[in-house]
Amino acid sequence: MPAIGHRRWAIAEGYIPSGSVSNDPALLSHEAVCLLNAGEEVARIEIILYFTDRDPAGPYRVSLGARRTLHLRFNDLKEPERVPRDTSYAFVVNSNVPIVVQHTRLDSRHPNIALMSTVGYFEA
Repeated sequence: MPAIGHRRWAIAEGYIPSGSVSNDPALLSHEAVCLLNAGEEVARIEIILYFTDRDPAGPYRVSLGARRTLHLRFNDLKEPERVPRDTSYAFVVNSNVPIVVQHTRLDSRHPNIALMSTVGYFEA
């Protein structure tokens, strides 16, 4: 299958709540970037986070194999720094090959758990 997607994506909304209804990893409040590389080359991906009141964080680097997908939780990012909780941010995803990017959030601060998902803005 030929590569699909774009090399640069932006998500203007990010937020990881610090509270959760459970310590079960499946129910922890989290943000994730869902990445799809349908092409034949490994994707080398960099993610930069932007904040309202401080300098950007990153780049966070990840490789995604050809014809693979990855659901990367921002809660798990540690290098170059942890993603802060209860803080608004936005992020840009850059890749050396076309990929598809989707953003999801699980907010489990309340027993009526909320799940949000969106596809980001991309540049051709």
